[in-house]
Amino acid sequence: MKISRAKNKPLGKIELIAIALGGMIGGGIFSILGISVEMVGGATPIAIFLGGLLAFCAAYSYSKLATYYKDEGATYSFFKKTFPNHTYAIAAIGWLIVFGYISTLALYAFTFASYTSSFFADKPPGLIQYIAFSIIVLFGGINLLSVTGMGRVEDFMVYTKVLILAVISGLFLFKGNEPHTFSNLYADFSLSGVITVAAITFVAYEGFQLVIHAYEEVSNPEKNVPSSIYWAIASATLIYVVLSLAAIHTIPEEFIIRDKEFALAAGASNILGPWGYGVVILGALLATSSAINGTIFGASRLMAVIAKDGVFPPFLAKRSKGHIPHFSVVAMCALSYLFILTGGLRMIVEFGSITFIVVSFLMAYANFHIRDKTKSHIVLTVLAMILLGIAALLIFAYEAHADPKQLAYIVGLYVLLSVLAKIYSVKVQPFES
Repeated sequence: MKISRAKNKPLGKIELIAIALGGMIGGGIFSILGISVEMVGGATPIAIFLGGLLAFCAAYSYSKLATYYKDEGATYSFFKKTFPNHTYAIAAIGWLIVFGYISTLALYAFTFASYTSSFFADKPPGLIQYIAFSIIVLFGGINLLSVTGMGRVEDFMVYTKVLILAVISGLFLFKGNEPHTFSNLYADFSLSGVITVAAITFVAYEGFQLVIHAYEEVSNPEKNVPSSIYWAIASATLIYVVLSLAAIHTIPEEFIIRDKEFALAAGASNILGPWGYGVVILGALLATSSAINGTIFGASRLMAVIAKDGVFPPFLAKRSKGHIPHFSVVAMCALSYLFILTGGLRMIVEFGSITFIVVSFLMAYANFHIRDKTKSHIVLTVLAMILLGIAALLIFAYEAHADPKQLAYIVGLYVLLSVLAKIYSVKVQPFES
């Protein structure tokens, strides 16, 4: 997201919270709701709330490392500076974090396409893939042509989508014809299932790291960066919980599960009427468009920085017009579309959540490693590692039971990333701390 602000007016807490919310409230809630309801029914708001607590655990380590290193590079830079001689681990986290962003880009494009396709009564084969390809190409082109154009588009979308989400929640709460309480909230309640869904929804909270990328433009960053991250996660959690509560008590369960790819639109036309249905679709398309645009912008630049270190092929570091990493933009778009072609919504969500949980675990471990320097509380540091580790294991255990083929796909992809990291690690120069 483009930040238009004079040098003598550094960013304050309010602006930073807006940046973090712009990164988090992308397409996550629109895509995870249907999957969550299918797995735990009326306990979905509880799972989403626990997902927010898990995000707080991740944010603790990020905040401590950010205030210690005072570096805008976030995940990749923090790990490289903490373990400067571990070239393979540095390369591995570079590949992990970039492919995590690629999976979220695929998630946002898939969700955009799913909500757009809800307008069609009879969906022709390949419609979702075609729409997803079109929206990726559109925003990829915007990012290639003009940073100014990208920034103007992003500014409009970020400042509007939170308001629309509030309107959607209000419509569901006050205009629903009849509340629907799920019987399986009581009959089929499983604590392990709820915690597993909390882990799976973690991808919906990814994005608070954007605050760290603006570190050098922040007023009193040692105080405002951590504070804004925590406030943003709390705000996102509240929005997600209220929206999920409103939806599951208004839209019949069978509609949400049947149409889980566009769950918030499921049955909305009959319940809210054409105007309300249009607001739901507008909110989904605006949120996902903003997320697609911002992810391409930020992640392509991260890819270029990592490529400059030798962790990715060197051509990905090249820039046109002095600053646009054109090859990285194209690579991000192409690889995200490959995700869509080879996996469904659940696979994309779960790969993204596992990846960001693993990366967050590594950040917690890095913080633990230098806890005396970052002045971190040992109990909170260890608790973050334990909870993030359990979350990752629960998703793997669920996949092994529910869909072994999908687990094999995810594990195979991690093996491939590990091999590529090993190949490129020989080109990484040890970082001088």
